[in-house]
Amino acid sequence: MFTGLVQSVAEVCFIENKINLSTYVIQMPLNFLLGLEVGGSVACNGCCLTVVAVESDKISFDVLTETLRLTNLSLLQVGEKVNVERAARFSDEIGGHLISGHIMMTAIIIRIRSTCNLHQIWFEVQDFSQIKYIFYKGFIAIDGISLTVGKVRNKTFCVHLIPETLSRTTLGLKILGQKVNIEIDLNTKSIVDTVERFSLVRKNLKSSCFI
Repeated sequence: MFTGLVQSVAEVCFIENKINLSTYVIQMPLNFLLGLEVGGSVACNGCCLTVVAVESDKISFDVLTETLRLTNLSLLQVGEKVNVERAARFSDEIGGHLISGHIMMTAIIIRIRSTCNLHQIWFEVQDFSQIKYIFYKGFIAIDGISLTVGKVRNKTFCVHLIPETLSRTTLGLKILGQKVNIEIDLNTKSIVDTVERFSLVRKNLKSSCFI
């Protein structure tokens, strides 16, 4: 599990495409590597990956084709930046919200508005069936960043960002048309799915004249 508080922005320094997977090598700040071992979990743009090698200030991940298909990791190029976070420990402060690192869909940046000390980004979800889980003032993780939903319209939503978030994450580097990873708040998803199942059962009972 992760907290959605990005600990660093790291640079992709090598990508090797293989059969059924790709290996990514990312250069990390030295303080990020303290205690990190092979087999550990790191969220890269919100996607939970397993460390397969640690060499000096570089760590490697093997990313399966299915993960590449469902996330924006397949679009990364050498030299690009990614948000990274170590797996949470029991003693860590949960300053964001708990996220699993399992990306549920992607979204496209369709509008960016910047005013004095306020940055607003609008996203269009790529899987319209998932928009039912996105609520005004609800939690959402975008490229691994715990954020609050500002507005929801049809299949789009927006978030509001302060300068600190822009400087500490890759969102300050984003441009129109870029794709981001989205993880829905798991509690919200569970509640919506439960209500839908209950409503369906009730409807079926009504049609069968049991209620």
